[in-house]
Amino acid sequence: MNKNLSFCPVEITMGLIGDKWKVLIIRDLLSGTKRFGELKKSLNGITQKVLTNNLRQMEKSGLINRKVYAEVPPKVEYSLTDTGWSLKPILDSMVAWGNNYIKRENNSALNE
Repeated sequence: MNKNLSFCPVEITMGLIGDKWKVLIIRDLLSGTKRFGELKKSLNGITQKVLTNNLRQMEKSGLINRKVYAEVPPKVEYSLTDTGWSLKPILDSMVAWGNNYIKRENNSALNE
């Protein structure tokens, strides 16, 4: 086991996907392979530098694949690895929780 990894599974998971951009990058890649520009466009408010840094970290962690095509202009595509795909149930749970929260808040607002 990597000496830098915590023994706490929650801490490990949060270390890998614990910021909003990484979770949203995974969300976008769950629908298929994307190019850098497609990811940047779908992640409202992210800077090019932040997206690049997050993609590099996620590639190093084994969550995404980066495929570079030898053409001009350069073409780079990102996709989830098997490890990245294994996070799908977590994101599905987040979607379900978020939908329930929205319903609860809407019902609460109607009752006021």
